[in-house]
Amino acid sequence: MRRSMSTLLSILVIACGRAENSARAVIQNKGSDTLITVAQAWAEAYSAVDAEVAVAVSGGGSGTGISAMINGTVDIANSSRKMTSREIEAARANGNDPVEHLVGHDALAVYVHLDNPVGRLTLDQLAGIYGENGTIERWSQLDVQVPGCASDEIVRVSRQNNSGTFAYFREAVLDNEDFKLGSHDMHGSKDVVHLVAQTPCSIGYSGMAYATPEVTMPCVMGTAGDPCIAPSIETALDGSYPISRPLLMYTSGSPAGEVKAYLDWVLGDAGQCIMLELGYTPAMPAECVQ
Repeated sequence: MRRSMSTLLSILVIACGRAENSARAVIQNKGSDTLITVAQAWAEAYSAVDAEVAVAVSGGGSGTGISAMINGTVDIANSSRKMTSREIEAARANGNDPVEHLVGHDALAVYVHLDNPVGRLTLDQLAGIYGENGTIERWSQLDVQVPGCASDEIVRVSRQNNSGTFAYFREAVLDNEDFKLGSHDMHGSKDVVHLVAQTPCSIGYSGMAYATPEVTMPCVMGTAGDPCIAPSIETALDGSYPISRPLLMYTSGSPAGEVKAYLDWVLGDAGQCIMLELGYTPAMPAECVQ
């Protein structure tokens, strides 16, 4: 009888422990693949700030995160572009009023293979490569000879159309013209850089934070004759790089409780210094311990 009571008490203690763990608050955070690396780092670091709150991070693209926010299935949507008026209307019609939070900046870098000697590109040249009406198909049209690219063909690497990076490139570089068919459309920012690193003939675009030693990032000119600006933390922050953009989080209404506390931490020195460490540009100056 005593052994049975002891066993029962042990089961109750274990059950209570499980119930206590299951009461941990969870913030659902979804969206931009550009932001996913820093979002995961924020979530991991925040567990040491508040052990009672877990931040569940997933990607899928800015459009995916925004759709989830519209439908009320996430607390925070990550986005590398602004919501469209149609998306805002859809959210409000569904009882969710989007509030935008600027969490950083990014230089949308153009990537080429390490052996590609091209050092500078204009926005018009990029539109000629990627745009539906663009006529640039070969590197020789840019007076470039790429070692290892016997075909001379420009292999275009892009993002899928639910990506905020795709949408921003289309707006800022193509002036909302459609993309030319035949590109390799990748799921994530890291995938773009990986394919370019393996393909001498290729060109791609992705967030600056995804750069590796196997690729280079040409400087970009707004128009021929303008200063050629390299992507960097400084040029993204001051807006001199022609393809710089804000990085955003959206909530339904003004955040409160655990979500507000988390966003306040993200925008504080600790969160902004993590962004800086990972190669992103902070939303505001931060004091970081070296």
